[in-house]
This record gives sequence, C-alpha cells and structure tokens, in this order.
Amino acid sequence: MAPKQQPPSARYAFIGLLVALVACVSTGFIGLVKGAISLQIYTPTNPDTITLALQISIALIVVGLAAYALMAPDKIRRFITGRQARYGSNALILSLAFLGIIGVANYIAFQNPKNIDLTEDKSHTLAKETLQALATLPEKVSAVAFYTTSLPTDTAEQLLRDFKSNSNGKFDYRFVNPDLDPVAAREAGVTGDGKIMLVMGDRKEIASSASETELTRTLIRLISPDARVVYFLTGHGEGGIDGGAAPSFAVARGTLESKNYTVNSLNLLVTNKVPEDALAIIVPGPMKPLTNQEVFLLKSYVQAGGSLVVMEDPVAVTEFGESADPLADYLNSDWGILLNNDIVIDLVNSQNPLQAVSSQYSPTHPITQNLTQNYIVILPQARSLSISSQPENVAATPIIMTTEQSWGETELVSGQTPEFADGVDFPGPLNLAVAAENSSTGGRMVVFGNSIFATDEAFDAFGNGNIFINSVDWAAEQDDLINITPREPIARSFLPPSSFGLIMIMIGTIFILPGLVVVAGVSSWISRRRRG
Repeated sequence: MAPKQQPPSARYAFIGLLVALVACVSTGFIGLVKGAISLQIYTPTNPDTITLALQISIALIVVGLAAYALMAPDKIRRFITGRQARYGSNALILSLAFLGIIGVANYIAFQNPKNIDLTEDKSHTLAKETLQALATLPEKVSAVAFYTTSLPTDTAEQLLRDFKSNSNGKFDYRFVNPDLDPVAAREAGVTGDGKIMLVMGDRKEIASSASETELTRTLIRLISPDARVVYFLTGHGEGGIDGGAAPSFAVARGTLESKNYTVNSLNLLVTNKVPEDALAIIVPGPMKPLTNQEVFLLKSYVQAGGSLVVMEDPVAVTEFGESADPLADYLNSDWGILLNNDIVIDLVNSQNPLQAVSSQYSPTHPITQNLTQNYIVILPQARSLSISSQPENVAATPIIMTTEQSWGETELVSGQTPEFADGVDFPGPLNLAVAAENSSTGGRMVVFGNSIFATDEAFDAFGNGNIFINSVDWAAEQDDLINITPREPIARSFLPPSSFGLIMIMIGTIFILPGLVVVAGVSSWISRRRRG
C-alpha cells in the first residue's frame, strides 16, 4: 500500500515548531527578569514593556503550535494515538497523582502546623526555661516590636515566630516603626530602637533586645509581677519627679512606671532610714553634698545587697564650693570610682564643646551591650570618672567613653576658650559612666558624671533615656531572673576550590554530565531502530 501523500504545507510545519521554541526560550528569559523585578534585584525603566513582551512570547508559543497542527495534522494524529502518546499519558497520570499527594500533604500540614527544627545546632529550638514559661501563660500575650528601618528585623522576627509556634496559640506579635508612629512608642514607654513590649491583659513589660534570654526574662516578669520600687533621693537641691520647675525627672519617672516600677521620692534627712522595698536608689544631681549620716545609711543599704545610681555634676555647676563630698569619698574608698574635679571638653561637638558625646560603649556589660550604635549619648556639662583602684570583690567597668578629642578641663575660666594643659588637665578618652558590682555583698553601683542627660529636656534626645533606663534595670537586678545558656552557632564557610578543581568542576558540569545525557539518548534511539 502506497504511503499517504502529505499535504504541501507539511514541509513548512517545522517553522511553527521553531517559532514556538524561540518564543518558549524568550518566555523563560522574560520570566527570570520578572522574578528579578519582584525581588527588587532589577528595576526597569518601563515595566509595562516587559509585561507586554511576556504576553507576546506566550501568544507566539500558542500560534506556533497551532500553525504546526494545521500544516501537519497527520503528525499530530499519530502523536496522539501512537505509542509515545500512551507513554506520555501514563507519565501525565503519575505526575498528577504525585502533585495530588503533595497537595494533600501540604493541606494537612497547613491545618495542623508544627515546627520541626532540622538545623544541626538546633538554633530554632527554644530552651526548656522558655518552653516552660510559654506553657504556663495564663492568658494571651501580644508582643509589639519597635523597630525603625535602620535596624534589621530578621533575628527578632524569627525569635518571635519561634515563641508563637510553641505557645499553643497564646503568643502573637507585630512590628511597629516608632519613626512612623511615635505616639505608640511614647504610650508604650519605649525609648530607643529594637525594644519589644509584651502585653498581657492590663500589664506590660519591655524587653531591651531581641534575644531569647531577655525575652524570656521579660515574659517571666509579666507572669509574676512582683513589686519593684525605686527611689529618687531628695533634700539637696535635686530635680523633682513630679514635673514643674526645672530640672525635672518626670519623664524618667513616667518611663519607669510604664515598665511597672513604682517610683517614689526619698528624703533620708527626714526618714533616717532606707525603705526595705527599695530595689535601687537614684541620686539625681545633688546641688549640695550629702551628709555623713546619709552616706552611712546608703553604704549600709548597699552592703546588704542594695544598689545605687549616682549622677553627680561637676563641682563648678553645683553649690558644693569647697565643702567635702562624703558620697564621692565613699565611691572612691569602697568602689575605686573617682569623681574627677573637672568638666569635660569634647571637640566632637565644635558648636558646644561642653557637651560630652559618647564615642564607645562597653560591649560586654548588660547596660550597654544591647545599646545600638545608631544612638549616641550626650551629657551636657559632665565631669569625668577614673577607676582609682580595685577594692576586694569589686569589679568596675567603664561603660561610656569619649573620643581622644576630649579632655577634662580643671581650670575653666568664663569667657576664655578652653585649651588643653598637659600635666594639669585629664587627657582623653575619658570615662563618662562606670558600673561596678561587689561579688561578696551583691551590691551594685552605676555612676555618671552628669545628671542633665536624664532630665525632661534631654531624656528623649538620642540614647539618653535608653542608657538611663538600662542602668536602673541593671541596678534593680532585673537582668538576673533566669540564665539561659546561649548556643554557639556552628560556623560554616565556603572554601573556594583550587584552579585545577575549578577547571574540573566546569568540565564536569558543562561537558561530562550533559554529554552523558546525550550519549544515553543516542544509544536508546539506536537500540530502538535496531529492534524496528
């Protein structure tokens, strides 16, 4: 029987397939470009043109295949009814079955979410203390993370997601940009960047950083709201905590109260006794020196495990005159912290060199280790501090330092431009704040050579409020509720191959592997031809 005559158009049918093939490659390339645009890797000048090109490429695929089917209908018919079609239909059925199984499995997993940590170092597995705290939540907790665009949120979001997935639906979170919503940050009592507020019912607590230890400590404080009382010392011309006449520490008080502190005033000249519930006592810039009796009461309180936050301004801006300073003597003799009789000149701020600017912080101390480098601390009219000695059981750490472009001026004369006098002034860098702890008694001490930075006028400037609140938290021992041992992440690094290894990789991926596929295909084709 003579073979069926093909229509004349059949010889040109390959043109339709060629058009469809070129259009398919074009569609794939334009799809990659669209993906790069969606990932913000590439920004086109005219995105509508790319969309139009994608539509044209898809249309050409359809047109090319349709033209081939019209010009070579017999080939299409044989393809549909032949052995290849049967094999293809079997493969299609298996593929659809596989996709169906995957879809059902994903639906079940979505309806019953469960975290499975497949990392080698279990970096997403929370500590047992954290899991216990989450398991004992009496009601739902909402976390509000205050992050500006200058601070990455990846670590915080992953941690909060881990908390949520292990809370049985009792923990949720959201992010707020305090630059765009400053009212929310003010109402929450949040100062600085990277803070996380936890809210449960009518109670709230603020975590200073996005670490599992800090967040769990804050969660425990939220579950067990013990009384936390701090006192501002009065009676020596210090600023009040009720607002009104300057200097005032009303904003500092309000921020502490937003963190569930009870803040009271304390006049030792009247009470002659330190309250038993005092977690910390703040000495906010006395204009006249404390008496020996007051210092004795404070010393006894600290020896029993109490804490002080001392903020003493330069003698030149107080009414101390030539009077003795029993508090400064106590800091030097028992803690090795010397309040220098100077005023800091800092040339970093050329317009006002009397404003001391922080240049570096202690990277290890709890007060400053979470203080982002996006914030500086400015202490107007500050005195410098020195660590004169290391008394037994006392560990003192400078936590805020100036640059080398500063010095401690010991003879400031009104109307004259200050100049550094070698051998007379204190050369920079200078200590602006020192924190110390007595390992034997448990007493803690934070000393600033300035009090203006924490007043209402300066509290919200830069990181001033942040460093003050961190200091009170540490002094009140709100950082020692639990101790979660941090995991050391497994370090992995890619070692680039040698030149020979790189050549072998290129040969293997570009020639050998594709060549094996081609050889296998040709061998299969020859084998089928021989079998007829």
